[in-house]
Amino acid sequence: MQNLSHPKTLISIVGPTAIGKTNLAIQVAKHFNCEIISCDSRQFFKEMKIGTAVPSDDELAEVKHHFIQNISIHEIYSVGDFERDGLKFLDNYFQTNDVCVMVGGSGLYEKAITVGFDQFPDVDPSIRETLNKELEEFGIEKLQEELKNKDLAYFNEVDIQNKQRVTRALEIIRGTGKPFSSFRNQNTNPRPFNIVKIGLELPREEMYDRINRRVDIMINEGLLDESKQLYPLKELNALQTVGYRELFEFFDDNFTQEFAIEEIKKNTRRFAKRQMTWFKKDEQVKWFSPLDHKNIIQHIESQKSSS
Repeated sequence: MQNLSHPKTLISIVGPTAIGKTNLAIQVAKHFNCEIISCDSRQFFKEMKIGTAVPSDDELAEVKHHFIQNISIHEIYSVGDFERDGLKFLDNYFQTNDVCVMVGGSGLYEKAITVGFDQFPDVDPSIRETLNKELEEFGIEKLQEELKNKDLAYFNEVDIQNKQRVTRALEIIRGTGKPFSSFRNQNTNPRPFNIVKIGLELPREEMYDRINRRVDIMINEGLLDESKQLYPLKELNALQTVGYRELFEFFDDNFTQEFAIEEIKKNTRRFAKRQMTWFKKDEQVKWFSPLDHKNIIQHIESQKSSS
């Protein structure tokens, strides 16, 4: 929590995938009679509904949501763009409202709104060109190994299958001779609103069971058909995402369908572990069980009243 002198409050709900963030966000928003903004970097995209666990039509009808399926996968939308758009939205929203809920598992995007985006130095554009050529020639594995050797801290928290994130980190590392992680968290930009952070956690086995069931539900809801429609666009950055990548391998005859589904579950569990590593580093987050709604509301109320 920060900026307690401000009368406006942003409630940020974080945690790993499938933990129940959407349900809690709706309950909290209804309690405070406010709206929700998503900081899930994949739920922004119109074409990716099932595989990103976008809130259902009923859930969206319960509380007004923003930054849900608002852009196309064909658009380039960075975390810096989200910081700009999110802060602009909140500036307008807080003119007439006192509380807003933000929810999502994308740590970098949550941080963009609550703290501010890191400032990275400009580097020679030819470095990116070289990295793209290496990616095409040798595959992501070679670049992953370089990142592991040169910046283990970032390697341990980034989605190492995300080609854009890996090449961006190496671009900075090669261009400056310093770890990518050394440029992060340099500056904080005070926000003109109070921030209360709620984290959701469960015992690991229970968490993994939720993830496995979530994947089965997605398959039953039509994830294969959704992925098949997106398959011709599989090289787009937005689609370098767990749930789609594995099914693209199935369509390429590299995986069986059963193996692809098991890989989705395995990679989602790994992703959830990285999410927890990220959020656990934030000392402002107060942790709860996802069904502990009463105590969560009481905690938020106490933090609001102290502002």
